[in-house]
Amino acid sequence: MLLLLGSLALFWPGIVTYDGIAQFGQALAGHFEDWHPPIMAGLWHALHGLVGGGAAPMLVLQMVLYWAGFGAIAGTLAREERRHAAVAVLCIAGLPLFLGWQGVVLKDTQMLGAMLAAAGIFGWWRLRGARLPVLAGVAAIVLLAYATLVRSNAVFATVPLVVMLFGPTRWWARAVLTLAGIVAVLGLAQAINHGVLRAAASGVERTEAFYDLSAIAAQDPAQAIGLTRAEARTVLARHCAKPFFWDPLGTADRCGPTLERLHGLTAGPLYRLLAEAIVRHPLAYATHRLGHLNSTERWIVPAGWPSAVPPGASEANPIGLHSPGPAASRWQVLARWNAELPLGWPAAWLALAVCAIVVALRRPPAPFRDVALALLGSAVVLEASFTVLSIASDLRYHLWPMVATALATILLWAQARWSRRAVLGTGVALALVIVPGTVARLILPAAPTSYAALLR
Repeated sequence: MLLLLGSLALFWPGIVTYDGIAQFGQALAGHFEDWHPPIMAGLWHALHGLVGGGAAPMLVLQMVLYWAGFGAIAGTLAREERRHAAVAVLCIAGLPLFLGWQGVVLKDTQMLGAMLAAAGIFGWWRLRGARLPVLAGVAAIVLLAYATLVRSNAVFATVPLVVMLFGPTRWWARAVLTLAGIVAVLGLAQAINHGVLRAAASGVERTEAFYDLSAIAAQDPAQAIGLTRAEARTVLARHCAKPFFWDPLGTADRCGPTLERLHGLTAGPLYRLLAEAIVRHPLAYATHRLGHLNSTERWIVPAGWPSAVPPGASEANPIGLHSPGPAASRWQVLARWNAELPLGWPAAWLALAVCAIVVALRRPPAPFRDVALALLGSAVVLEASFTVLSIASDLRYHLWPMVATALATILLWAQARWSRRAVLGTGVALALVIVPGTVARLILPAAPTSYAALLR
């Protein structure tokens, strides 16, 4: 409770970026579109006017969920006489990068809060080997449903978490159930967004196709699929196909007008064109996707790779969303240092997650091991989804996998010390990520420092 109150005081009344401003505008109007999650705008609409209005109600919500999740897990560990592990959990919660982002009202931080609170509910009972009460289970499902609807790719985290905790024990059955669950939930989410919440269609589902088709065509304009040769040459000449993000392809003064013809196509024909392009140009597609994966995992990139550091103030807006005091900006300076260290690299956390899975699989079933394995499965499946479904490199997309990996690693250490072989193997794996990443940050040219420079 003290940490929660301190966090609220630090970031009050919440930091809001461009996405949050757009969502708050929809919340005020009561009319939603699906480019941003309508469930969040709808909830904001319902809560607007509480605790001072503006971003404050959503800040309170995500901070309460964040600290409730961490607190439940830390409290359970302390009750089970793993006090050092409990302290480690609270230290992870207080990392400047994680807490700094939680002070920003975004769909990603709403997802993180909901996922953590659900994990805290599961952990409160499952870590003791106790059966989950019905009401607690309902609360956890509501939280996971919100997390799934508030972030379009959260389904790759929520479904594996539930399957690993409550599904069959055989791995092939878990894999089949996870895949089927993801497909089913994706369809259900669309029905809820458009049928229940009545969100207007924005065409957001087509951006992945625009991004991948343009990147493939730019590598060989003479063999372009989906784009004409002239369109592909323009994308190449203007450097609009970037590993970092898709934005130049949708910007009016860059390549937005070039792809205007494609905007007349629905998602079905676009993805059929993309499938044809992948089949005919697999190397170009793989080169593009691996380049983006490296960018979003923030591995072989220059120092100061953009979109990692949480902002210290709200963007200027005409709808009354204010900024916190100067202490928040000073905290985000710490977050900037954190982001430059391996603790801020998704690639390093992914390497740790894979090693932790190996450790967990070598242990017999037990409460700590099973909860840790569920967290790791959720983290790794979500990270794996970025291989084919991702159009931007913002670090906030990786908050849940990074936090889930940290919690799972602590649980495995709390259960039993890792063997010398496991420690050595993990150290080697992390070194293989950290050493090249550090060298890249020392020798590569400086990264762009503004959005306009990123577009060029």
